Amino acid sequence: MEYTVLGGTGLRVSRLGLGGAGLAGAFGPTGEQEARRVVDEAVDAGVTFIDTAPFYGGGESERRIGDALAGGKRERVVLASKAAMPGMRYTYDEVIKSVAASLARLRTDRIDLVQIHEADIQPYELLFAETLPALRKLQEQGAIRHIGVTGRNTARLARLLRTGEFDTVQAYTRYMLIDDTAAKELLPLAARLGKGFINGSVLGMGLLAGKPAAFLEPELVAEAEERLGRLDFIRRSPDGSFSEAGMRFSLGHPDVHVTLTGADGVGVLQANVSYCDGAGLPEADVRRLRELVAGQLLFPNVETEGAGWDDV
Repeated sequence: MEYTVLGGTGLRVSRLGLGGAGLAGAFGPTGEQEARRVVDEAVDAGVTFIDTAPFYGGGESERRIGDALAGGKRERVVLASKAAMPGMRYTYDEVIKSVAASLARLRTDRIDLVQIHEADIQPYELLFAETLPALRKLQEQGAIRHIGVTGRNTARLARLLRTGEFDTVQAYTRYMLIDDTAAKELLPLAARLGKGFINGSVLGMGLLAGKPAAFLEPELVAEAEERLGRLDFIRRSPDGSFSEAGMRFSLGHPDVHVTLTGADGVGVLQANVSYCDGAGLPEADVRRLRELVAGQLLFPNVETEGAGWDDV
């Protein structure tokens, strides 16, 4: 396992992190015992960063992680969650209640990193008038240590980073084999500002693993398959998928502090742990990859009209 420091937070983290969506059944049924085994195996393998959210399974991911970490393992990890939940108004009161509920489910007295969930589709004014002040209050009380943002619209995430108010950024589906658009602005900006960069959905919600999530549009799956068809030269996984290449692509970037694996079973976790050995994709393969698919958006941005984002 490789380790690094998460930007300017001072938190020492494993470069492979465990994402919590799969533990709540986001990629298929995951039983209680298997979810616990995944968390136990991850911590025992040296994974020290765990990322979850109240949105995952309506709190079930947080509850399962909290139960698995109880009894001593909590102190061995940097625990990250989010506030509040997509579909809600991120008002001051709702954010306070969201974090309080997360603390209870996670069975802890503080969360190391609370990220504004999908900040890029929230009203910009609301983020600074209510969401951020609520998180600052919780920070003053010691309930949370650091504050970050997540999303998919890299231009909006970059704008948020430039305010200087956030410690980390988590982009998802924006730095992977078939969409590396975070590399143009967001990744270099985070590095220049000393912000932690967390890479989510590096396998494109199952697309690179040959198991696209059921909710993906057929047209998007077809476009992804067309792009992957150009990349046979980096297909390395024993199952014929692009899982290994996708993980090594992210793990090999020096400015990606944490690459999340959304393991829903111990086997997937063990495979991804084996890729965190310091061996990224060969530079020649990365150059060829970028010649073929660089800068091509795959998942569309979700636009929020009239929400203070008009100049982005």
